[in-house]
Amino acid sequence: MEEILNKYPLLKDQNVPRETLEDFEKFIDMLQKGNEEINIISKETAKKEVIRERHIVDSAQVIDFIDLKSNTIIDIGSGGGLPGIILSIMLKNMKNSAKVCLYEKSHRKSVFLRNVSRDLKLSTEIIQQNIFEAKDLESGTVMARAFKPMPVILELVYKSFCKYNNLILFMGKNGEKILEDSLKNWDFDYEKKQSITSEDSFLLNIKNIKKKLKN
Repeated sequence: MEEILNKYPLLKDQNVPRETLEDFEKFIDMLQKGNEEINIISKETAKKEVIRERHIVDSAQVIDFIDLKSNTIIDIGSGGGLPGIILSIMLKNMKNSAKVCLYEKSHRKSVFLRNVSRDLKLSTEIIQQNIFEAKDLESGTVMARAFKPMPVILELVYKSFCKYNNLILFMGKNGEKILEDSLKNWDFDYEKKQSITSEDSFLLNIKNIKKKLKN
């Protein structure tokens, strides 16, 4: 246990079970193999130790804002399954029955996500569709990481989701300015959480999205 925990120093205080970390390691192997065939993550971040911190741990911290009582969680524009696959691994080992729906328009990435889900026995649904073409969606938590600019995602959730509990966004070094600009056109309640992988980044937990009326 100590050996695998040492590979994830940033998760030492998070009480993550060994089974979860072992699944993370299996996923890293699949990600590296898949990345040789299709462009899932950049070549510069494809080393194991970099994947662990920049992609796995960064995605795993989303758990603090997840609506764990919901039946469905949606990852929009999932790409290589970050954070959707990571969250599904964590939920599996928490014995939580929520299904994680991963929207990904790329056929090849969708095949990759289905293979990973099958091999790791995850409760997921891989939906090969452009999320912008989906309508009347319902979810507990909606989440997006490295997908589209914040105003585009706010518009998407406002228009395409008839029911949701919260939206989680990963914000980078320009996040404060982007948040400030977004609040000029949108009203919403939000909570911020400092990223454990970067002092320049934070997570946003957003609820009650409403469009501001134009004067």
